[in-house]
Amino acid sequence: MAMSSSSLNMAVITVSDTRSLETDKSGAALVEYVESAGHCLQERVILVDDLHEIRATVKRYAQSDAVDVILLTGGTGITQRDVTPEALEPLWDKVIPGFGELFRQLSYEDIGPSTIQSRAIGGVISSTLAFALPGSTGAVRLAIDSILRSQLDINTRPCNFVQLMPRI
Repeated sequence: MAMSSSSLNMAVITVSDTRSLETDKSGAALVEYVESAGHCLQERVILVDDLHEIRATVKRYAQSDAVDVILLTGGTGITQRDVTPEALEPLWDKVIPGFGELFRQLSYEDIGPSTIQSRAIGGVISSTLAFALPGSTGAVRLAIDSILRSQLDINTRPCNFVQLMPRI
């Protein structure tokens, strides 16, 4: 794992058939979080909704010593083009069910029962944490502010992902 006691190396992946770096507000929100939290952005890419391309890219980052955390946005809905969870499925070593459960609980407060359409998911691939978020900027900010910011901060008590990473 390539990190200091508080800084993590992160990759940001936007899954979208229509966004570019200029129009990718959700990816930009993730980059803003990475930088404001004192983490290091290793990579930022935009991938089309292609199961094999998503899987190959995530696998490459997860096997790299240069990436500790992969943050994905997009492709977690229920349309035919939404394949991010399916791309990740065979890669998981451990799924973290509480991430998706908590995200949907918090999201319910904002958007009500429409939150059931979200297939946000998190887990461990190799020794790398990965979190797949919806493509909306509001959903990304909710996940960052309510879950990821604290869990990816070594100072969060009683526990956080950072302190566990050496043992993952």
